[in-house]
Amino acid sequence: MIKLVNVDRTYQIRALRHYVLRRIRLEVKEGEFLTIMGPSGAGKSSLLNILGMLDNEWSGEYYFNDAPVHSMRMKDRIDLHKQNIGFVFQQYHLLDNLTVEENLDIPLSYRNMRRAERQASVAETLDRFNIVAKKDLYPNQLSGGQQQLVGIARAVISKPKLILADEPTGNLHTSQGREVMELFKELNRGGATIIQVTHSESNAAYGDRVVRLVDGWMLEENAHGETRVPRVVTML
Repeated sequence: MIKLVNVDRTYQIRALRHYVLRRIRLEVKEGEFLTIMGPSGAGKSSLLNILGMLDNEWSGEYYFNDAPVHSMRMKDRIDLHKQNIGFVFQQYHLLDNLTVEENLDIPLSYRNMRRAERQASVAETLDRFNIVAKKDLYPNQLSGGQQQLVGIARAVISKPKLILADEPTGNLHTSQGREVMELFKELNRGGATIIQVTHSESNAAYGDRVVRLVDGWMLEENAHGETRVPRVVTML
């Protein structure tokens, strides 16, 4: 489903170029549940933003279902994202001028669905996440945990092929976090591909495998299960 080849992400700081991601090579099969882990500043969220087609300032090759994202026009990338990807943001990214109910309807508006179908889907999702009583409230009237739940509900409501989650349970109570991870596992069993960024080993245990980042490098794993940072070879 996903293939990255030598993906770099850099920032220009004065006269210096700072690497956030270096020569990332990654393949994710359809239906896989992948976890990305690593210390703060390792490039985890940057990698997730590239996978979600929210960041265009990178180099290398990115294939999504064999489509070359790296050579697409911006409009085509946006359309590909809307039709296939649900994103759980660490900072929620709810629209402040829309109610909870209206925020949940946004992903459905990109699909070819009748209004009655959309309303039924929103009602079902509100009930599933136990936020029916919050449907007419605006984001600034919600607690951080409630906003997180709405953000997760918005990401999964359209049953996307790929779900990207950046610290999805970071602001939730333990029981809520466990329910969300069980939901992700259920969606994964139903065929959804899931990539999560987390510091939680218990959340990572829900997935099939773990990719670790250190200083922008993806760790390599050998036959003994040991990991190492790839050696940098400088050509003179």
